[in-house]
Amino acid sequence: MPRSASKPKTTPIYSFAALKTKQREIKDRATEEVVHITENGNAAFIFCSEEVFELEKIAAVEAALYEQRIAETIRESRADYEEGRFVEGLEAGLSRMEEVWANNG
Repeated sequence: MPRSASKPKTTPIYSFAALKTKQREIKDRATEEVVHITENGNAAFIFCSEEVFELEKIAAVEAALYEQRIAETIRESRADYEEGRFVEGLEAGLSRMEEVWANNG
């Protein structure tokens, strides 16, 4: 899927200790995006609002379905090629497209 041309967003990362000192900041960020919490310098937890969590789940499902469609298209294309269902060259491709469109109304 295409990325936005805007500046890439940095992932908010806070230490576990920051949960004590920056509660409001972390909570505010978590209403907008997933916040990563580290413990002893290692990734440990994520924190976000219910709304962000639901949006992340929807995005993950959409991405998985997109990947599945692409993989299926590639499998079908390979099978078509192996069985000789292809054309070579631009003119042959355009001619075949016109034929298909004419037959499909």
